[in-house]
Amino acid sequence: MSEKILHVGDADFDSAVLQSSEPVLVDFWAEWCGPCKMIAPALDELAEAYDGKAKIVKVNVDHSRATAMKYHVRSIPMLLLFKNGQVQATQIGAVGKAQIGKMIESALN
Repeated sequence: MSEKILHVGDADFDSAVLQSSEPVLVDFWAEWCGPCKMIAPALDELAEAYDGKAKIVKVNVDHSRATAMKYHVRSIPMLLLFKNGQVQATQIGAVGKAQIGKMIESALN
């Protein structure tokens, strides 16, 4: 697992994500979620590739229920891309590294 990926919860979500000066891709996940584990290596690689330009943050839905409810997370993995505190893009379900990369790129342009 990349040390470039930040794990946040209900208490630090606002400061880590909404107040970030760079775009933030949030991965809503859980330990028991197979598809979440499938996309984890791609997220690790993208965190390295976009270091300094965008952040990747993981939110465990079992531990951070308030945040998951606030963003209407009903199935996981669910990726939300935030820019300037606003949701810019949403992806539900496991997708490949290229598609996740395109989400991040869209926020950088």
